[in-house]
Parts: sequence; structure tokens; C-alpha cells
Amino acid sequence: MGEEGGCFHEATIMGQDGIPRTVRVPVVQELARQGLKFLPERFIKARNPSHEANITLPMFPSINMAKLGQQAEPGVRAQELAQLASCAKEWGMFLVTDHGIHPSVVHGVKDVVQGFFRLPLEEKRASVGSYASIDNMGYGRNFVKSEDQALDWIDRLAMKAAPKGVDEGLLVWPQKPPNFRQVMAKYVEQGRKLCDHLLQALAEALSLSPHDFIQNFDPEWSEINVRVNYYPPCPQPELALGITPHSDASGLSLLTQFGCSGGLQVLKGLNWVTVPWPCDELLVNVGDLLEIMSDGRLKSPWHRVVATEKERFSVALFYNPPCSTEIQPVEDGDGAYKKVVVGDYVRHFYEISPTLEKQAIAYAKKA
Repeated sequence: MGEEGGCFHEATIMGQDGIPRTVRVPVVQELARQGLKFLPERFIKARNPSHEANITLPMFPSINMAKLGQQAEPGVRAQELAQLASCAKEWGMFLVTDHGIHPSVVHGVKDVVQGFFRLPLEEKRASVGSYASIDNMGYGRNFVKSEDQALDWIDRLAMKAAPKGVDEGLLVWPQKPPNFRQVMAKYVEQGRKLCDHLLQALAEALSLSPHDFIQNFDPEWSEINVRVNYYPPCPQPELALGITPHSDASGLSLLTQFGCSGGLQVLKGLNWVTVPWPCDELLVNVGDLLEIMSDGRLKSPWHRVVATEKERFSVALFYNPPCSTEIQPVEDGDGAYKKVVVGDYVRHFYEISPTLEKQAIAYAKKA
């Protein structure tokens, strides 16, 4: 089906006259179903020539969460805390094992996500809404700002999972498969416990009070957004990107993937490094908000997703303090960051994204 087939998402952009208007963006999954041999021009990405040396590591830092538990032998726990500090500072991301989320819960997420994307386009649209004006919730696209913008090779599904009632009146949870929300809610509940454990462990690993970060995450009002990223097979993956380079506007991001691995890359110096991320392990990203809270001791990584010839899915949980919370950097740091209100920072992030370099964080830095 081509353009005349109506296989489009709608996105709202701001015209040069300051008036918002709706534009149509191709549904990537429907393009892939056509068996294209060449990448449509709208998806061809201009690359930064200074950032194009790709490196693949044989292994990536991994943290055993069981060794960070209070029941762990003190020497073992101290060693794992040191490893956590090292990889969080060096990469801003790391893998986690023995994390307490049962494999059946993760497999359930895989089943409902694949079940949704196996639906015909019109059934997907009938199953869930799309809300460009509300944090890009629902089924559609991210960060479409202009008609001549090079597009990512991705379709996405985004939902608000916490706090309770935050999605009232919105059809952001798919009605098909019928158990989608129930399965995802169980994963979110267990993912929150893992993130809470990590926030305390990260503070301790940096020789801070264990409560320095987690005190900003109110158990009742903290926010968790879920984003499902679907990357269909790409006919010319060397010309496209699955997701444009970015950092995460979160405290912590927790990700699982399935289908295939090898799509995630992180910028290290001037080189893009392919993250060796096994599908049976979860991955954690430091977000901009944690960079601010840590006064720059931790840095949110600049990362991207490359397109591949194989189908790939990822599911990200973005864990944030309540939007009205004013976060402040911990004391005894370099003092390079200032207090910000979470909601103000996140709005700023989405207003200016996408950017060519890591730019949004400047909002929280002292002049």
C-alpha cells in the first residue's frame, strides 16, 4: 500500500506562522510489509561525520542485583557497589541480572506487545488512541517537528502507567490483546521495585546517603511512562536510524528487548559503540534528571538505535519524580547544576528535541 492507501500516522507540528497544523507521517510497519528494496527518501538520515566510527565491544558492564541486596556478604556487596559506580560513571548505562523480575513476566510483555503489532493497522487504530499533545501518548510517532525532517525507522506505542488515574479519559492502553494492560502493569510494578533498589544502590556507590536520590520519588505520585519501540526490518539499514541520538528525560530508564539485539549504540568520545545487550538481560539508562540530582557525578548517555534487516522490539520504562517536584543537586559536588522543577525540565526537553547534540541538559546548568 502506498500513500493512497492511507497508511499514515498524524503528527502536530508548529508552522512558521506559529499556528499548529497536522501532517501525515508514514506507518513504518506498513512500509516494511510492502517488501521495499530501497529506503524511502524521508527516512534517509544525515550523519555527523565526526561521530561515525563504530565500535563493537565483546561484553558490556553487568550488575548482579542479588549481590547488592542487604543479605549479600559484605565484601561481595562492596565489590558490586564499586562495579556499579564504575560502569554508571563510565557509560551511564549497564545491564542487570538477578533483578527479581520473573522471566514469565518479561515473556508476558513480549507476547502482548507482539500481539498488538500483529494486528492489522485499522485494528491497532481502533484499539488505542493517539495524543500528540499529551507527551506523545498512544500509537504513533515521536518528535516530528517539521515536514522536511528525516524520519526514524520506528513505530511506537506509549502509555502512562503511574501515578494512578493519570490516564483517566485517555485511550492510551490497547484494548487488544485484552490482557495487555494487566500484563504490562505487573511488569511496571516489578520494574519500579528494581528502579527503587538501584536508586539507593547508586547513591551508596557514589558515597552518598542511600536516600539522596530516592527521596525525590514519592511512592504514590512518581511517574512511570511506558514506551514500546517497534523497528520493522529495514531495506537499507546503513542509511537509516531507528531512533535519532538523544538522552532520556527521566530519572532512570529500564529496558527489555526481543526479536534481535545489536541495535543500541552509545556515544563514547567521538565513537558510536554498539552495546552487546543479550535479550535475556535488562538494561538501565541514567536519565537527565539523575544527572542533575547527582550534580554531574553521573551523566545521561547520548545514545541512538540503528536500523537492522531484522525485526526488533524494545520496551522502556521511564521512572520520574512527580512533575511538581523540585529536584536539587546533592551537596559537595562541583555545583555545576541548579534546582529544577521536574515538569518544567521535561517540557523543555520535549520542546527542543530532537537536537544534534546533548543540549537539553543545559537548562539545568548554572551560567
